[in-house]
Amino acid sequence: MPASVASILLDHYRRTARRLPWRSPPGEPPPDPYRVWLSEIMLQQTTVAAVTPRFERFVERWPTVDALAAASDDDILGEWAGLGYYARARNLIACARLVAARGGFPDDEAGLRALPGVGPYTAAAIAGIAFGRDSAPIDTNVERVVARLHALTEKPEVRAAAQAMVPRGAAGDFAQAMMDLGATICRPRDPLCAACPLEAHCAARALGRPEDFPARKLRAERPRRHGIAYWHRRDGAIFLVRRPGRGLLGGMAALPGPDWELAAPPPASLASVRHVFTHFALDLHLVASDSAPSAEGWWQPLDGIAAAGLPTLYRKAVAAALRAESGAAPDNPPAMLESGLSAP
Repeated sequence: MPASVASILLDHYRRTARRLPWRSPPGEPPPDPYRVWLSEIMLQQTTVAAVTPRFERFVERWPTVDALAAASDDDILGEWAGLGYYARARNLIACARLVAARGGFPDDEAGLRALPGVGPYTAAAIAGIAFGRDSAPIDTNVERVVARLHALTEKPEVRAAAQAMVPRGAAGDFAQAMMDLGATICRPRDPLCAACPLEAHCAARALGRPEDFPARKLRAERPRRHGIAYWHRRDGAIFLVRRPGRGLLGGMAALPGPDWELAAPPPASLASVRHVFTHFALDLHLVASDSAPSAEGWWQPLDGIAAAGLPTLYRKAVAAALRAESGAAPDNPPAMLESGLSAP
């Protein structure tokens, strides 16, 4: 492939780069490694649109890695609520404290990969974007662009081709240019080939079948589980607990209840919600209880429910229970929920 491909793409990036709060404009000095790291952790399996406002809230509250490291687990987990994949939040806490203790981020891929929650892609992204290393971060967007440019189907071939394309001294801008191209033009379905600056160099386009690259993965059907959450309510408050530190939703606020291992729903429930995790789908059934809570927890006022830091599953569950109690339609939550439970 001609060496001009990198320069064509970088020129396109200079004219069309997305303005994102964790980036430096094309050609300018690299951004703070803290901002790059934080954004990359947040962006794992989460969209730019969902991450952008949450990132801005995080850096307004904790503008440096030292500030984040000094924050309490509960404050960080509460701020993370709604972003999902909560193991990321626990790794975020551990990583921030380790980086603060060592006086800053490592500046190469090997050192970065030793940090909690930092895998090969994230290490390459931070090394290239924040420290100017000649690294090749390969997320799904970059993989798709490279696979189509070279008409490749095997991951090792894609990785080798991606590394060979990195222009020395411009890895950060090049990586972000590839990410933007994959996100906005070289889309999984209906790619906008006519708008692509690399159309003339794309092997998959020349074959007339860009959507065949990379090879499509077959999705396995997720198993279905059932779980129970107990609904204790008194004097305008509901009873919440803190989930165990490890496992799904570890350390997050939640409604009390046993593990989600039921094969079938309980005989009667106040309401139910469906939530899809990576490896299974959960039907969580809300069971009203008049007895005193047996678990250790606290009474959370409903008018301050947003401050509880509930993850999405339990925000949906609380909203469903309140709808059931009020007799509201499923898509018409009570007015008291609009501010407390509608935010991501």
